[in-house]
Parts: sequence; C-alpha cells; structure tokens
Amino acid sequence: MREIKKIDVWSLAKIEAIIGVILGLIIGILTFILPPLPGQEQTLKSLGVYAIFLAPIIYAIIGFVSGVVIAFLYNIVAKWVGGIKIKLEDR
Repeated sequence: MREIKKIDVWSLAKIEAIIGVILGLIIGILTFILPPLPGQEQTLKSLGVYAIFLAPIIYAIIGFVSGVVIAFLYNIVAKWVGGIKIKLEDR
C-alpha cells in the first residue's frame, strides 16, 4: 500500500479547471439546444449562444477555486490522520 501524503495545490486546481471547462461546455451546449422549461423561456432565450461560452468560463473558475481549497484542506487533514491509501500494481 502507498499513501498520498500531500497534493500539489496548483496541480489539482489546473485539473479541476480543465474538468470545469469540459463540463461547462457540455452544459452550455445542452442549455443552447434543449427547449426551456415552462416559465424559463425569456431567461434562457436571452442567454442563447452565450451559454456555450459563459458556462465553460464560469465552471473553470469554480473548478480552479475548488481545486485550491480541496488540495489545501487535504494537505492539512492528511497531516492529522494520514493520507489516502492506494494499492499500485506493477505491470
């Protein structure tokens, strides 16, 4: 068994930002192509194509910030109780 004792804050933040871009792009495209729910026509109509561009940016920012926070907190907690244990196998 191996133990993850520390996570590089910026490394996790970059990964989560990229995942945020991918999820934001998917959500932006779905927002653009799916019909709105009753009562939301005007709100979603005003977003239109902008949802495809805004959602990835917003999700990337949220992902980056959450990555920083999660890695920072993980590093503190791992000092107290130990890190996540994983089993690596040789190929």
